[in-house]
Amino acid sequence: MIREIVIWPDPVLKKVAKPVDAVDDGIRRLLDDMSETMYAADGVGLAAPQIGVDKRCIVIDTSPRQEGQKLIHLVNPVIVKAEGETTYTEGCLSIPGEAEDVDRFAKVWVRALDYSGKPFELECDELLAIAAQHEHDHLEGTLFVDHLSSLKRELIRRRMKKLKQDRAAEKAEDIKTAAKHKSAL
Repeated sequence: MIREIVIWPDPVLKKVAKPVDAVDDGIRRLLDDMSETMYAADGVGLAAPQIGVDKRCIVIDTSPRQEGQKLIHLVNPVIVKAEGETTYTEGCLSIPGEAEDVDRFAKVWVRALDYSGKPFELECDELLAIAAQHEHDHLEGTLFVDHLSSLKRELIRRRMKKLKQDRAAEKAEDIKTAAKHKSAL
């Protein structure tokens, strides 16, 4: 099921997500919904807080932009090692239409549970390393704009508030229009 993506600034995006006790059918359903939502939004990663769920879950699929990759489920991920430096122009599904250069580690190693609850470690480089760090930040209540200057962050915040107002107005208009439709009860 495709879920609605939370738009920044929303307080849920600033919370530290809670660990998952066990990978059960409910968590697998969440991971499936997150994957479907990420693909529908043409993203390469999505963290549970971005759909309003306070759990330490991430899905990443950089295959459209990085050869040899596939869908990865990360439950309770921890970055255990990092090295090198790189700068990448990042965007975010929770901050649509915005992109800025962010400094990150060039390579990271992540320890997590997989879709079935088995522990594994993943070595990430290139876009996968960027996505892993970006999505892990979401679990800590950090967004890519938190890596920017306060001026850039404030300009983007204003644009996102306007976007949210515009979307709310569109929804209200859709509801009014639907109520006037002959098929409405």
